[in-house]
Amino acid sequence: MVTVDFAPSIQRHKAVLSQQLPANTLAQVLDTACAASEGLRHYILDDQGAIRKHVAVFINRDMHQPRDDLSRVLQSGDKVLVIQCLTGG
Repeated sequence: MVTVDFAPSIQRHKAVLSQQLPANTLAQVLDTACAASEGLRHYILDDQGAIRKHVAVFINRDMHQPRDDLSRVLQSGDKVLVIQCLTGG
């Protein structure tokens, strides 16, 4: 199983609890995780299925790149953290 968590900065917009999901590709894990909260998928992924610019996805503390390739196969025990990138000046 893969653990998927959404940072508090995202949860204030879309409530979603930590999830344990079967290991699969990152795309499939994110799709399943986002199904837990209406509108969350659109907040995390763009219309082409890539990670949005204001969002970062970490797998076992390493930021996933590139944003448009979610074909990485996750392994049982992996931890996925989805955060909102904060910017300003």
